[in-house]
Amino acid sequence: MFGLAFAMGTPPGGAGAAGGASAFMNIIPLVFMFAIFYFLLIRPQQKKAKEHKSLLDALKKGDRVVTAGGMHGKVTALDDKLVTLEIANGVNVKFNKGFIGNVEREG
Repeated sequence: MFGLAFAMGTPPGGAGAAGGASAFMNIIPLVFMFAIFYFLLIRPQQKKAKEHKSLLDALKKGDRVVTAGGMHGKVTALDDKLVTLEIANGVNVKFNKGFIGNVEREG
């Protein structure tokens, strides 16, 4: 019984030329899905990360910033990984540099 089912499932002599075209047709949707993911998810995320890195690189003392948690403050000191913000008169808080979300330049 199983022999008959396997015999009916494949053509004699293996897959042949139709099998190669079928494999190619199975790959096309995967390539299409990857292209959609790239243009809708990966590329915009990379662009946003690049903009955020340039924002952090341009950070300087005296800038008014908003952290990712919503804390507003003025930059009083910078380090490679830390930023000290003055959130009130005489109140300084240290944050990781990566958590700075927005910068408003004083002009």
